[in-house]
Amino acid sequence: MKSIITYGTYDLFHYGHVRLFQRLKAMGDKLIVGVSTDEFNSLKGKVAFFNYQQRIEMISACKYVDLVIPETHWQQKAKDIVELNVNIFGMGSDWQGKFDYLKEFCQVIYLERTDAISTTEIKTNLAVPRSNCIRLPSSALIK
Repeated sequence: MKSIITYGTYDLFHYGHVRLFQRLKAMGDKLIVGVSTDEFNSLKGKVAFFNYQQRIEMISACKYVDLVIPETHWQQKAKDIVELNVNIFGMGSDWQGKFDYLKEFCQVIYLERTDAISTTEIKTNLAVPRSNCIRLPSSALIK
């Protein structure tokens, strides 16, 4: 059995996350996703919209994900890889080279991010006033 692992916050779960999980799952039999805890995110200077329990609920519901584990600190990855018999460690290309030290434990791959989507972009766009939106008259609405 070939196991793959990845890590992230996965806040505002979106189709870019789904596509990452789909591509990783296609490389093996079991996809393990480490989801950053709220405490770990705080150490990283990140604030998630959804709390840890909500995020793991969303990630667990994804059909490509077989196991969700908590990510509590940077140093746990090598231990997780060994304990969970992981064959492939995969991350988005924005992390290129950052996890090469894990090559002594398993294959390390960096996948291209899905174009035109990111949690940061979603948060930014939600904060922008929608003055350019087309507003339909109420008579145009289906009742």
